[in-house]
Amino acid sequence: MTTPRIIVPGPLVGADWLAGRLGEPGLVLFDASVGSHRGAARRIPGARPFDLDGALSDHDAPAPHTMPGAPEFTEAMRALGVDDTATVVVYDGAGIYSSARAWWMLRAMGFGSDRVAVLDGGLPAWTAAGHPVEGTAAAYDGPRGSFTARPRPGLLVDSATVAAALTDPAAAVLDARTRGRFAGTAPEPRPGLRSGHMPGALNLPFGELQGPDGLMRPAAELREAFEALTGDRERLYFNCGSGVTACVLALGADLAGYRELAVYDGSWSEWGMPSELPVTTGSGG
Repeated sequence: MTTPRIIVPGPLVGADWLAGRLGEPGLVLFDASVGSHRGAARRIPGARPFDLDGALSDHDAPAPHTMPGAPEFTEAMRALGVDDTATVVVYDGAGIYSSARAWWMLRAMGFGSDRVAVLDGGLPAWTAAGHPVEGTAAAYDGPRGSFTARPRPGLLVDSATVAAALTDPAAAVLDARTRGRFAGTAPEPRPGLRSGHMPGALNLPFGELQGPDGLMRPAAELREAFEALTGDRERLYFNCGSGVTACVLALGADLAGYRELAVYDGSWSEWGMPSELPVTTGSGG
């Protein structure tokens, strides 16, 4: 008998939606936490690790959190028991931070929009709703999966593509970093990087897309936030420090109805290195 396929209602699912389907065949739950939340002994029951600081980054690349190649991504997903027919929900311990990066990577490697979603509000929203947690780190020791990556060109782009977008009147490049880092008045956390931003880029700190409850803002409010910066431009490119929170902007733009979206994989960890790539300071674009 064929297992009924689970369809996500959109790029976000709520805690109650997930609680009602937890443990169903065909649903894979990933903990994509980074920083102090990575490997924490607290998980939503059955969560597996989507380790952005481990196997799910290319450690031979000069910039952190670089997308691994299709063969490496395929192997990582198979080792975590992901099948080609799986539906995936991703969360992180901070709320909505690194989970959006995992969502975008899965989309870039072939998951359809009806098969992968982010848990709105992450682990904090899950616990606030009174749902159970396990006192153990995310782990998986089950059978291998059958997933094969099918890369979708254009979702992750390089510096040359972003440089062209900066001069394209139909496109906008948005930077998810804090206003101080964008302006060059706050230091970069990674040594050796120049301060400031790309000439022509626009600043939309990723946290401004979330409400005080840690949930993503309603679609109409998200659309208003993007249009206030980009006007009628529909082709949007996103960058941040290392390609992680840029994906929160991609998530927000998707929810707001934008469809021509791309994330600069190297982000400021690449652009900000000493090079001929232009950098400016101040709060303007």
